[in-house]
Amino acid sequence: MTIPEWTRLENSAIIYPSCRTRKYAAMYRVSIVLDSEVSGELLDKALKTVITRFPSFRYTVKKGLFWWFLQKLENEPVLRNPDRLRSFDLKRNGGYMFRLSCEGPRIDLDVFHALTDGTGAMTFLLSVAAEYLRLSGVEEPGYGKWVLDPGSEPNAAEMEDSFDRFSGTKGALDKERNAWHVRGKVEKPGVLNSLGVSVSTEELAAKAAEMECTVTELLSALILLSLQELRSKDSGRRKSPHLRLELPVNLRPLFSSSTHRNFSSYIYLSLDVTNGEFSLEDAVREIKYQKRLYVQPGRLTRRIAANVSLEDNMAIRCIPLFIKRPIINLINHLKGDRYATYTLSNLGKIELPQAMSGHVRDIHFILGRTRRRSGSCACVSFAGNLNLNFSRKIAEDDLERVFVAKLRELGIRASVSVPAVPLKPSRGWDAVTRPVFRTKGLFPKFLFSI
Repeated sequence: MTIPEWTRLENSAIIYPSCRTRKYAAMYRVSIVLDSEVSGELLDKALKTVITRFPSFRYTVKKGLFWWFLQKLENEPVLRNPDRLRSFDLKRNGGYMFRLSCEGPRIDLDVFHALTDGTGAMTFLLSVAAEYLRLSGVEEPGYGKWVLDPGSEPNAAEMEDSFDRFSGTKGALDKERNAWHVRGKVEKPGVLNSLGVSVSTEELAAKAAEMECTVTELLSALILLSLQELRSKDSGRRKSPHLRLELPVNLRPLFSSSTHRNFSSYIYLSLDVTNGEFSLEDAVREIKYQKRLYVQPGRLTRRIAANVSLEDNMAIRCIPLFIKRPIINLINHLKGDRYATYTLSNLGKIELPQAMSGHVRDIHFILGRTRRRSGSCACVSFAGNLNLNFSRKIAEDDLERVFVAKLRELGIRASVSVPAVPLKPSRGWDAVTRPVFRTKGLFPKFLFSI
């Protein structure tokens, strides 16, 4: 497979570099906890081996004259010291849009969202962990959906921009209403408060089956009911009656894609409390029907095609990036978070090859600091447990407390950790590495691509 030197940034990722600052970036972390302390030397070797299997991870984002684009890196990635989940300097990180680090038995992968979504990042992390176990002398770990063989050849489908298939398709964006937001004392930039909640997937699935819904639908209803309780205590005069949860949707199974780049969209699940509050049964019924309606491929296609058409519009494409960037940033700042109260991102159930799963104790997923919303919840299921990691930029943890109380009211046992497991680093200093590119002329053609 020939790996191009330059390629376009996919449609859903354009907003991330436009809104990135020294204090804010769309970041998230996926983590894996092994059964023994991780050797940094072997992990660095595993990273350098696996990166060849994921060519889309060897790109950095660059500014062109009209749009952002991705340029291939020639330098190798290096293992980093543990640090907080926060924005990092891409140039000092060798241009790479991810940071891999380890502490004790835990391996952390911090990702700038312009690189890939949670599914792509988790596949990369688990593939690195499998190669590490192989180098550690563990029997052949085996390969599958989430774990790729580093010796196999990458294919073009894994590098594709799957949003391209929506070019020329007619679409439309739904008219949204402003949502109610949780208020609280905003922490200083860089501070991310967190709380981890672990529950039995068996207990949760049994309760979901009893209420004739999925686990994600039950969790969504419980979060919205927790927000409803917080809103009832809000003394604000002009508070919106709309409680809205943003739910990211992995588009790969819906549109038969195997890309390792960003390929996700989102839907809004909402409760309108204008005429009174919802009971658990009513909330589950409302959320269940909304989710199953909005996740239909036809509805998702309409939203995606509308966004792609904006990018493909010739009048917009011809505007220089130095003009477009502040406009995109301003629109995102003013409207990007207005339409949702909270975010719930569920990566689903992780199933590992049998030889590897015996050496894995836990898997985590956590979202970074939001821009205007109070916080987010990210979750992943492994080995009979569902790990929910709540992250927030405000000091108050009222939402998390109400949510845990509602779980226990349903008879679902929940263990709590503060801070969440993936956010317990001992900080160190990293050596500066610079990006290296293969030079092909003074003015690469992608700089002028529209």
